[in-house]
Amino acid sequence: MLGQSRVEDLAKRALRLSQAGETEVLVQTEDTSLTRFANNAVHQNVSEIEARVTIRAVVGKRAGSASTNDLEDGALARAAAHALTTARLRPEDPNFPGLAEPLPIQPVQAFDDQTANFSPEARARGVSAVCALAAERKLNAFGAFRTTAFEQTVANSKGVFAYHHGTAADFQTVVMGADGSGRAQVSSWKVGELDGEAMGREAVGKALRAQDPRKIEPGEYAVVVDHYVTDDLLGMLNFYGMSAQAVQEGRSWINDRINQQAMSRSVSIWDDGQDRNGMPLPFDSEGTPRQRVQIVDNGVICGPVYDRYTAAKEGRESTGHATPPVFVFFTGPMAFNLFMAGGDSAVEEMIRSTRKGLYITRFWYTRLVHPRDCVVTGMTRDGLYMIEDGELAYPVKNLRFTQSYVKAMAGVQAVGSEARTLIHDFAGAAHVPALKLESFNFTSSTV
Repeated sequence: MLGQSRVEDLAKRALRLSQAGETEVLVQTEDTSLTRFANNAVHQNVSEIEARVTIRAVVGKRAGSASTNDLEDGALARAAAHALTTARLRPEDPNFPGLAEPLPIQPVQAFDDQTANFSPEARARGVSAVCALAAERKLNAFGAFRTTAFEQTVANSKGVFAYHHGTAADFQTVVMGADGSGRAQVSSWKVGELDGEAMGREAVGKALRAQDPRKIEPGEYAVVVDHYVTDDLLGMLNFYGMSAQAVQEGRSWINDRINQQAMSRSVSIWDDGQDRNGMPLPFDSEGTPRQRVQIVDNGVICGPVYDRYTAAKEGRESTGHATPPVFVFFTGPMAFNLFMAGGDSAVEEMIRSTRKGLYITRFWYTRLVHPRDCVVTGMTRDGLYMIEDGELAYPVKNLRFTQSYVKAMAGVQAVGSEARTLIHDFAGAAHVPALKLESFNFTSSTV
């Protein structure tokens, strides 16, 4: 990492080198180390240090951006010139609100020295705990253990300067047998909170139970789902609808549902960049402080998250959810630290309360079918089990589903008492419980 003083100097140099009427500079640095393992052995250690500067130039109601990972003045000047040229070539946008004014930002402590300095040997020790458990049961473990230190800084010609540094750790494994597998993941901004041995026991236990699966007929089943499935539910609802841009363009599941009871009363979802149970980040890529935004409140749909552009269209203030310029045209604003309220049920209790249904540990390869109801197709993976008379009766061959995630959340019957933080490769994290859903629609077997 560069450190706050060097990042501030870098941002100021980029601002000075810009010839635009207004300029915004986003500096992102990342120091990431990754240990990969397969067949119960480490096979790769890699580290990458990256620093990227994105310059947004503004000319009246036009804006253009350019990025570089060369931090010398010449490269910064070229990026600034390219951003300015792009801005001049674009048509005027009457809805462009200009750059952000300085606002107070409440800092949040989410940097952990142990995580930032975690060694390959330390990651290997964590990996070895998983591999030993798998080998003991004649299974094979695969996965990756990643630790990261990062910085994000936003400065602009109106006087905004925001700096945050943080850490992240993520450990994932898939344990495979001859005819079935199990998966586990743990994440935190503090590597000391990751228990590799517990994760290994989870994955090994699922893999052992998944052997010799039976084929069943597709159809609608009651389901109990692990945290990893809840994470997919929230992630798809976020990516395909929690953005004010999606709502304004009429393609969100939130459209025509605001202030309506569209989900179970057990469902409350919000985004909070200050909560240290997620991946805290106190401001967005425009330097606007992140607000806590209630998206669903006891099943009632409250509304999306905003950046400056989408907020200005409605005469509102940004909620601090702008994405970097490289993503903005694709996603618009986005929730970055999602939380779902927990309940009072253990997974075992949810299973015991189910006469007939399925216990699902993971969804895979989920893709959008229809945005307005967030209809998604995908497959189960790494552990699917039939529930009969409140017990896990036998493993089941994987199934393909096509299901409205909104309707699935309307059928939440129980919410887990324990939540788990899961970091995403694309953006942010979610803090989610397990769930019991009244019905889920499976369309075919994948085998």
